[in-house]
Amino acid sequence: MSIIHRTTITPTKLELLTEWLPKQSWYRGAGTPELAKAGGFRLDDPAGEVGLEFLATTDTSGPEPVTYHVPMTYRGAPLPGADAALIGTVVHGVLGERWVYDGAQDPVLVAELTALMKGEVPAHAQSVDGELDPTVHAAPGDGRPEIVRVLEPGSTAPSGVSAEWGTVDGDRVRGTFVVVRAD
Repeated sequence: MSIIHRTTITPTKLELLTEWLPKQSWYRGAGTPELAKAGGFRLDDPAGEVGLEFLATTDTSGPEPVTYHVPMTYRGAPLPGADAALIGTVVHGVLGERWVYDGAQDPVLVAELTALMKGEVPAHAQSVDGELDPTVHAAPGDGRPEIVRVLEPGSTAPSGVSAEWGTVDGDRVRGTFVVVRAD
């Protein structure tokens, strides 16, 4: 089980994403995002080496808030061949330098996401050690998992992963984080 350390991370995850998000083709904003954490969940790497987080973050810089889903992996060394997936590096107060990747392109995250959808592993709370996240629902399907990047409250898919996140008004909503697409 992954350990959640109560420590500093420099730059913060949201600071990293403020620079990275505008460079993504699915970013809906027109300038610098103003990000706030909205929710998410974690999975465990069976080897205990890679942090696996599914982060929901809301951008309030535009006329309407937009919530993005960014799965991220945290590694103690660069992932060979994954330079294009690198979000950035951070210094973790306990673990030292960490390479943060777009988890959609990290084989460890993809494998554990597939295991979640098959019911083989549980989803964990985003920031509480050892606690499962009962709001995460997974339904298997034939095909490959595809990350939903812009979260829509009330969205559903016959197979994939749905979870809850918080709105800027403080409400809790549910929507699809991952869908399964036929190969």
